[in-house]
Amino acid sequence: MDVKSCVNLWVQPTRGLMDEKFVVLVQNVLPGSQLTVRAFHRCEDGHSWEAFAHYNANTSGTVNVAEDLSLGGTYSGVEPMGLLWSLRPVPGSKPGLRMRKMNVQTPMEVTISVYQGHQTEGFMDQEPLAGVMVERWYMAPGVRRIPITEGGLSATLFLPSGPGPFPGLLDLWGGGGKLVEYRAALLASHGIASLALDYLTPKITMEKGKMVDNQYFETAYRVLQQHPQILGSRIAMLGLSFGTSVTLRMAAYSQVLKPRCAVCISGSHVQPVDGSLEQVMVFFAENAVKTRFSEQDEVIWRDLLQPIPTDPTLKVDVGRIQCPLLLVVGEDDQNWPALESAMDMKEMMERAGNSHLLTVLSYPNAGHLIEPPYAPHARASSFRSVSTGIKVMALWGGETAAHARAQEDAWRKMLVFLKANLYGGTNPGAASFSKL
Repeated sequence: MDVKSCVNLWVQPTRGLMDEKFVVLVQNVLPGSQLTVRAFHRCEDGHSWEAFAHYNANTSGTVNVAEDLSLGGTYSGVEPMGLLWSLRPVPGSKPGLRMRKMNVQTPMEVTISVYQGHQTEGFMDQEPLAGVMVERWYMAPGVRRIPITEGGLSATLFLPSGPGPFPGLLDLWGGGGKLVEYRAALLASHGIASLALDYLTPKITMEKGKMVDNQYFETAYRVLQQHPQILGSRIAMLGLSFGTSVTLRMAAYSQVLKPRCAVCISGSHVQPVDGSLEQVMVFFAENAVKTRFSEQDEVIWRDLLQPIPTDPTLKVDVGRIQCPLLLVVGEDDQNWPALESAMDMKEMMERAGNSHLLTVLSYPNAGHLIEPPYAPHARASSFRSVSTGIKVMALWGGETAAHARAQEDAWRKMLVFLKANLYGGTNPGAASFSKL
């Protein structure tokens, strides 16, 4: 009997959102047989990624990835989504790769295949027993992508499906600059109109050679506030890394930007409070002597802001913040002193009497790049800083399995936090792919 002809590989759903789980089921194989289930993805940049796990079929000739134990591979144990979060560059790839979706209007395509035996290499030279293509989307059906250039902004607005009005969110990434859209697109897929904003490398900075000021962020906030399909009094801010610095500063001091709530991931309140964005960057650069290097010569920047200063002019007065604040922290963050900063902010808010507004999610063995769920973990990757223009290998930290769990848990709790504060307790639910 031809083993290949009778093997059934079932993946459901084959088309879904990036943060949606799938079920992988292998059927009609010999009871007790050794199998390797593999995921393969070719990025938009042409680089290839893979994950694989070893399973033994049960007495009925079935492997259920959501329930069965992986005996080895890129992950071990019962890990329903290990085939995504453990994706890594294929052998021979150039070092320092990090997977990021550039065009959110197309899906991430992943081929799930099953092979005979416990394989670790040479997949391209073998014929799989079965294979299925899976689509993972950041944009749900009906989500609209709208480039925004008014007021000199370099931004993209993602509007959820339907007439609205929707709550809004200003989405700020970190020190690498550029317009990063995938998180905003996914948030819009969950009912929150989100504006992804490039504030370090926008067109206006490229043309004038001068970094933007606070007015730039206030303009972005007003774009959300005045949009006919957005609830102007229900707007949040979300910052990661350097985006946290901006979020905390604007939430504490801006007379225009009054967020309903704020989420800060892997960042710090330490910065010269009266300084411009450019002066904040200079402040970080002046502390560059505190840079350390790993044994693999990866750059460790977490000490640049340590020890956390006692000088009140060198950190945002978070005691002034009057909206709910969620801090997400990886305890193995090698890029920012996020945990130490969170503890200091907690003390400051306790002294100011507004600590009831603060929630801290702290994850052991998670690193700096806490992304939406099932994004592959990058412990280190090449990084070009906007401030220096120099490309380095940056150490972000984190252990793959623990980091993956942190991403999944933090995203779920972040959505609950945002919806509770932006919808006033009502939950519109996530968009579905059932109509596709």
